[in-house]
Amino acid sequence: MLTSAVLIPLAAALLLALAPLGREAARWTATGAALLSLLVLVAVWAGGGEGFRAEAEIPWVPSLGIAWRVGVDGMSLALSLMAAALFVAAGAWPMKLESPRAYYAWMAFLAGVSIGLFVTLDLIVFYVFFDLSLVGMYFLIGRWGHGEAQHAALKFFVYTLAGSLLILIGLITLALHMPELSFDMRAMIDSPPLAATGTLPGLVLLAFVIGFGIKTPLFPFHTWLPPAHVDAPGPASAILAGVLLKMGTYGLIRIPLQMMPGTFARWALPLAVLAVISILWGSIVAFAQENLKRRIAYTSVNHMGYAVLGIAVAGSALGTETARDLALTGAIVEMVAHGLITGALFLIAGAIWERAGDYHLPRFGGLAGPAPRLTAAATLAAFASLGLPGLAGFVAELQIFVGTFGVYPWLAAIGLLGLLVTAALFLRMLRQAFFGELPEARKGFADLTRAETAILGALLALVVLIGIWPAWLLALIDAASLLPAGAAGG
Repeated sequence: MLTSAVLIPLAAALLLALAPLGREAARWTATGAALLSLLVLVAVWAGGGEGFRAEAEIPWVPSLGIAWRVGVDGMSLALSLMAAALFVAAGAWPMKLESPRAYYAWMAFLAGVSIGLFVTLDLIVFYVFFDLSLVGMYFLIGRWGHGEAQHAALKFFVYTLAGSLLILIGLITLALHMPELSFDMRAMIDSPPLAATGTLPGLVLLAFVIGFGIKTPLFPFHTWLPPAHVDAPGPASAILAGVLLKMGTYGLIRIPLQMMPGTFARWALPLAVLAVISILWGSIVAFAQENLKRRIAYTSVNHMGYAVLGIAVAGSALGTETARDLALTGAIVEMVAHGLITGALFLIAGAIWERAGDYHLPRFGGLAGPAPRLTAAATLAAFASLGLPGLAGFVAELQIFVGTFGVYPWLAAIGLLGLLVTAALFLRMLRQAFFGELPEARKGFADLTRAETAILGALLALVVLIGIWPAWLLALIDAASLLPAGAAGG
């Protein structure tokens, strides 16, 4: 069943590449494929189960222990559901495009490989999907972006490809240290192949932290992110922030945390410190930005810092298992919440670009008058991003900080400062763009269309649902089952 969730968007991409479909037919082909994948994943969720479920395996390169292996646990199912929902929203979002058939073909291709990455249980297939996601996003930015889009796309590709090569070295090292050569994730989680101490495990962990840190992105590996977001079309930015960044944090949990628990525990504190630096750096630099999209982009550095902090705490050998469980649960909820919230924010930024051709906040103001629906959506998304109670961001960050206080209380206290700066930067953004006097150049600014309102409404409804009733998502994630036994302590 999971195989079909991957193949349906890939088949749609092939159809779009070959069949002479018009703009609307192409748009709904890509959107429909993502929707079908979402329905398949919902059916897997409805089937219930514990641990890995809906598993399937077909040998691919038996001599190397490589196979088409798929299966999901609570974390990967939550992330794949979120990814599929975002691809439905991004595909349905109305766009004025040159070569729309090619655009939607790449969007469908990216949907297939992104879902594939979250559902695969083979490390080489994971790596293949990891790299193919770079290809899809490279073309979406470089061909349909604006400004210095080609330069931004090249920087994105080179940075993240360099990181993926480090990841590949780590994956091969893990496989070579298995009793029998294999890239089966389940086998490595059950029996971690490397010792907890020594030079080699430390170097392998460093390779994974840098490789996934670039993708996440963590400070100081984040410099590719702002130009990629600023110059990408709005829906591509939504996918980049909402889905592709999660590949980094998902990889940190699935591979070094679960497959190298002893080594991870030894280096959890430096990783937590790096996460707190990202939290503060992302929020402070975002506050200084006058470009709307660049400001939102830097908040991703801030928010993914929260997720990495939760992951580092979960992998620590300190504190109680309850604290580590809370931190990991919060990290995964943060990944889902950030995908929905920041995906909505980038779609809002795309709507502003479509109407004004500008992101420079000082040139705006007073948009609440002509665009009340846009203002309402932006306000709700901004408050969710700054962690207002009753919205998804609060649920995630509360668990991360409660867990962190139980393990690294001084880091938690420092990290809380990031929440204050984030609140200030979003309130300032709302004031600059939507309140005050409407400039003459913005007279006639159009509000969201009904289609745009429906798409943003659906995403933000999920944000509110998680905020007021998070039990269903927390039950799905079941982070306690992800905690490595090697990190247990107390």
